[in-house]
Amino acid sequence: MSGIVSYGSYIPKYRIKPDEIARVWGEDADSIRTGINILSKSVPSPDEDVATISVEAARNAVRRGKVNAGDIGAIYVGSESHPYAVKPTATIVASAIGADFSLFSADYEFACKAGTAGMQNVKAMVDSGMIKLGMAIGADTSQGAPGDALEYSASAGGTAMILGKENVIAEINSTLSVTSDTPDFWRREGQPYPTHGERFTGEPAYFRHTINASKMLMERMGTKPSDYTYAVFHQPNGKFPTRAAKTLGFSEQQFKDGLLTPVIGNTYSGSMMTGLSAILDKAAPSDRILAVSFGSGAGSDAFDITVTKNIEKMDRESAPTIKKMLSDVKWLDYAIYAKFKKKIIVGDAVE
Repeated sequence: MSGIVSYGSYIPKYRIKPDEIARVWGEDADSIRTGINILSKSVPSPDEDVATISVEAARNAVRRGKVNAGDIGAIYVGSESHPYAVKPTATIVASAIGADFSLFSADYEFACKAGTAGMQNVKAMVDSGMIKLGMAIGADTSQGAPGDALEYSASAGGTAMILGKENVIAEINSTLSVTSDTPDFWRREGQPYPTHGERFTGEPAYFRHTINASKMLMERMGTKPSDYTYAVFHQPNGKFPTRAAKTLGFSEQQFKDGLLTPVIGNTYSGSMMTGLSAILDKAAPSDRILAVSFGSGAGSDAFDITVTKNIEKMDRESAPTIKKMLSDVKWLDYAIYAKFKKKIIVGDAVE
């Protein structure tokens, strides 16, 4: 059976606390922390973007799995903040890791589930025999307008998953998607910051798709929440995935290891995949995982995954673990954060 052969993540070391953002805009930091359950968020440095984050995550995945990059037959990068409007990020990744010239590659966009859509396509290509190995990446340097609610959560990070049929550390037993035209969040061409539909964000968008995708997959597999060791969901904030998990019947013990938003914010396309990465950092053979992404606009991809004994052969410390990346932190004040995020002008140029 096909599944995950290796994985790698990258989270920028810079962080800012909601208290600092609230201080600038004269808002109540306590109510913000309570409202969204975010204690800090990651911030990309001025020389980091989706391309550099994707490259680091991809290199970590290749290193951890001792994968020959020449065997990777497809690379798909899902993001809503690609550095180029016209020029793929996937080709940059391919060149950086030394992938072969004969390669399927493309950039994907479906808000925060573009990376998991890439996983589904890579799995299908592996299952069909078109390729031996394929890589799917979810990465973002997400945007939030100054003073907007998104500024407290929009962060940066990404994860790469390499899928194949040999030396599989986590079998993907099944996957499905749900999709509808629900305008909860969007950013028009040429606009620097997204707009959100507020009341559409919760019930009609996130919860409807996430919960239905989870239920449909469990019905297909004949499983119930107690059959899973772990559950991980898309994390626009700390409250939504917690509520979704509890609504479905999962305990805190099952979802706490994959819940990263309270400390790194919402990495958008990297969100669920990075949570899954944190779980794989500690998972044991036979552990079962329910992983469900969500992308505004709107849709969810759900995966039923079983960890294999091959994970014991993998040196998971050969690439940075999520725990290690969470421990390497440099704090920013709002002025430096605004400069890093190109929200202020320095001299005659945007810095």
